[in-house]
Amino acid sequence: MPNPLERDLNHILAHTADVWTQLRGARVFVTGGTGFFGCWLLESFVWACDALHLDTTMTVLTRSPEAFHAKAPHLAGHPAIRLWRGDVRSFEFPGERFTHLIHGATEASAALNREQPLLMLDTIVDGTRRTLDFAVTTGVKRFLMLSSGLVYGVQPASLSHIPETYSGGSDTTDLRMVYAEGKRLAELLCTVYSRQSGLECPIARGFAFTGPYLPLEIHFAIGNFIADCLKKRPIRILGDGTPLRSYLYAADLAIWLWTILVRGQSGRAYNVGSEEAVSIAQLAGRVVQALGAKQPVEIAKKPVKGAPAERYVPDVARARRELGLEQWISLDEAIRRTAHWRRSPAAARDEAHA
Repeated sequence: MPNPLERDLNHILAHTADVWTQLRGARVFVTGGTGFFGCWLLESFVWACDALHLDTTMTVLTRSPEAFHAKAPHLAGHPAIRLWRGDVRSFEFPGERFTHLIHGATEASAALNREQPLLMLDTIVDGTRRTLDFAVTTGVKRFLMLSSGLVYGVQPASLSHIPETYSGGSDTTDLRMVYAEGKRLAELLCTVYSRQSGLECPIARGFAFTGPYLPLEIHFAIGNFIADCLKKRPIRILGDGTPLRSYLYAADLAIWLWTILVRGQSGRAYNVGSEEAVSIAQLAGRVVQALGAKQPVEIAKKPVKGAPAERYVPDVARARRELGLEQWISLDEAIRRTAHWRRSPAAARDEAHA
């Protein structure tokens, strides 16, 4: 059966030739390998292994190997992939050496952040500490921390694109900021371990994304809008539609993450995302247009005249300048590819086991 992601995976391969040369013979450990980021890392990894005949393996930490086998059997059963059962806060260390580690085991769940903030914080902080200890113990040389653009706190309205040099932060008296503050502390832990052990720790601060494996029915606006169009429902925006976001397609995301793992400077953070800002209202219209849909867009509130728009848009000049990274796939094309995937049997299986 042809891989429905073949076009995307060949795109990744075309932009990561130097990455796989440096990863030939590597032993990679991944936490968070069964979520949105993780599935793209695994998809691109096994595609590269098969295409380039790499003597490279990946061990993926997961609380339920059985669930991942059901969700993505072609990944879980690939000979280059091994699943390792455990919780990121307490997993048993495999008795072998590894060369690279990608740490992304944090559920970006608004519900978990709201309902169980201590669990969210413990998972991020204790999980990062456990994973760093594991990296040092097993000889890892390169450790990629998957962080978030939320570490900057609220983006000033006067700042169109937020750079890595911005020194703001979130409000520590606001419980909604648990995820953001957890990621800030996780980054600090990486800095401490890097200084004390020599572990090389580049940091990827992710913003907003779309693509196959993105859940469509939770708190991600672009996913909600695509689902509405596919199910022929009206698109309902509960706010005023003015917040500004930007979206990078998942295939480009995978290129960025692999490149930062191999070539990113240790102790240096890189924003990961698109610089093309669109309002939520504009995004709804782009989704409708890209998919040729007929859904009405309903906006619950009227904008307050003169009020500055909320922004969450990165400045990615550092990644472009130092690592040659770009947004190659446009937002409109990303929307079309995401919707096409959702109609595939693979997507139905993913949704059933989400």
